Amino acid sequence: MSKIPKKLGKKEKDFSGKIVKILAQHANRAFNYKQIATLLEIDDTKGRNEIIKDLKILASKKEIVETEPGRYLVKAISQDYYEGTIDMTGRKTAYFVCPELEEDVFIPTNNLNRALDKDKVKVYVYNRRKGKRPEGEVIEVVERNKTEFVGVIDIQKNFAFVSTANPKMYTDIFIPKDKLGEAEQGDVVLVHIEDWPKKADSPFGSVVKVLGKPGEHNTEIHAILAEYGLPAEFPIEVEVFAQKLDTSISEEEIAKRRDMRETLTFTIDPKDAKDFDDALSFKKLENGNYEIGIHIADVSHYLQEGTILDDEAYQRATSVYLVDRVVPMLPEVLSNFACSLRPNEEKYTFSAVFEIDEKAQVVNEWFGRTVTYSDQRFAYEEAQEMIETKGNKIPAEISITGEEYIVGPEIVDATLKLDELAKILRRKRMADGAISFDKVEVKFNLDEQGEPEGVYFKVSKDANHLIEEFMLLANRKVAEFIGKQKKTFIYRIHDEPNEDKLFAMQTLIAKFGYKIDLREKGNISQSLNQLMADVNGKKEQNLIDTLAIRTMSKAKYSTDNIGHYGLAFDYYSHFTSPIRRYPDVMVHRLLQFYLDGGKSVSEEVYETKCQHCSTMEGLATSAERDSIKYMQVKYMQDHKDEEFLGVISGVTEWGIFVEIIANKCEGMCRIREIKDDYYTFDEKQYALVGQMSKQLLQLGDEVIVKVKNADLVKKQLDFTLIRKNEK
Repeated sequence: MSKIPKKLGKKEKDFSGKIVKILAQHANRAFNYKQIATLLEIDDTKGRNEIIKDLKILASKKEIVETEPGRYLVKAISQDYYEGTIDMTGRKTAYFVCPELEEDVFIPTNNLNRALDKDKVKVYVYNRRKGKRPEGEVIEVVERNKTEFVGVIDIQKNFAFVSTANPKMYTDIFIPKDKLGEAEQGDVVLVHIEDWPKKADSPFGSVVKVLGKPGEHNTEIHAILAEYGLPAEFPIEVEVFAQKLDTSISEEEIAKRRDMRETLTFTIDPKDAKDFDDALSFKKLENGNYEIGIHIADVSHYLQEGTILDDEAYQRATSVYLVDRVVPMLPEVLSNFACSLRPNEEKYTFSAVFEIDEKAQVVNEWFGRTVTYSDQRFAYEEAQEMIETKGNKIPAEISITGEEYIVGPEIVDATLKLDELAKILRRKRMADGAISFDKVEVKFNLDEQGEPEGVYFKVSKDANHLIEEFMLLANRKVAEFIGKQKKTFIYRIHDEPNEDKLFAMQTLIAKFGYKIDLREKGNISQSLNQLMADVNGKKEQNLIDTLAIRTMSKAKYSTDNIGHYGLAFDYYSHFTSPIRRYPDVMVHRLLQFYLDGGKSVSEEVYETKCQHCSTMEGLATSAERDSIKYMQVKYMQDHKDEEFLGVISGVTEWGIFVEIIANKCEGMCRIREIKDDYYTFDEKQYALVGQMSKQLLQLGDEVIVKVKNADLVKKQLDFTLIRKNEK
């Protein structure tokens, strides 16, 4: 708990950092010791003598310059003064990240000067001698990354404090009594930082919204959204605007489009999907080739630029998929109805239509607006059954309706041929250097109240790969079509893996008996694919999959096309999901604009939009990850008396992280609580070493654990180590 904000003390012995800060803030002005003492509010003789001494020391170190006797100036600002981003650690220290510097700069706690995680700051860098770790001090917070935070409020008689569960938020927030709003003691609240006075320990804020009581399901889910600045609902004016849209299918609009309603068309989606933004059509041509259409909901027909609906969609940029709910990018009238390619309904679509031969080569391509009619909807499980049984009955237990039924031969034949062609496309992609990350996804069976009843794992099968390959084909060909015209476009790009991370991963996986070939760049993707195949089904699969993914650069949106390393495509875009991704909406608009003969648009304008969409995607991914952690903790709350077999997934000086094999829930066994020996951390072996027994607890070892504590607010599990699982 912080105390009431207080003034800076006047008895500090070392004023060096504050002196450098003052001189850096007034880079072109020389100061004497009296002026510096006044700015630091030092008025005693002892303090002034300390300032004189520190000025001499700084000058001798050449960190400041004595321009004339008794007057000092900071060194050339261009050498030591940089602008960049703060990256907080969990220990109240930080690193300063700046593209101009070869390495990140360490920022001690007392040099943060009110900077928070991901803030844009100006930093004075010192201690840059060879062999020394550079350190710095924040001179100015240029721009706050965020000003709203979620935490629990503690109300005192005349004021309150809000403390967050975020380990990177090193301070609580002071709330004056008149800024409490409707908050009550112990509530989870959203607060806005309004000011951080120079003489205060904590920033000053006000309560924006009361989210509920800690640990309650809806409170924690809304807290996750609020933490990342993601909206939980649409403004009423946006909902009203969407409800008034004309969503009818008119003959006048159909006349402007390619009519494909007579071509066999169907969707394949997850069993619980509510919006269907893509469909496949199939027709065998007289020349023996196949006409395959990838039909995407024509969201841009309804989402007109300059409207409040479009502004809201752009700000959101993506739908957010939490464990128990979807926070859509578009109101339900569009996402689940007008734009959703539901069975037995005519819909406006934007299509990529290909003529493909038996070798899965694209012979001809066509892009444009269409009208389609979905003949049937399948779940992945139903499509998989068709592929595996060559068209026998769909059993009741895997059908959407819960009833056994027979699929028409025309759709069975189409599905089997599409599966055959998809497998050829996939083999070719892998041969070209694509990387296959079929990471196991953790899913939860939830009851009507959203409580977790069980855990299951989502695994991709042929039906998933079928849809994936044709979506990839459409995305690639659309990007290629515009890219070769050298016009501004929105690409989905993915850079090469980080070499340092690859070497670090090599060291880790060697402990499991695996290796990757790092000698030539061309071998890396093939080597990674072999690794993925080798670990498939093994206890360490999830750990190694995670390690491999972390070596990869993050995919993002950009107008600067550098290709997509992971998919091994020179051109790649996102065309296929405009209901849930705003970049796809922009791709549709640009594609139609260029099809109509439009000239290349401003690269600068669209690059800004790309950066916004990439940022929002990152926030949504973090929120989705937090919701999974929350649900895992909630699930494990009810299993405190059980023993679980786990694998050590991380080793630190504080203890070991253990991932339970049966449900992928991860928690920590703290080193001080492992009682059978006194353990120390051996960084080289990624292990804890027992000082008496010499027993190793290292990455990949199997252990038996029990749940010690499940903290829903912090989304953390603490385990008790029962024993190592000796084989």
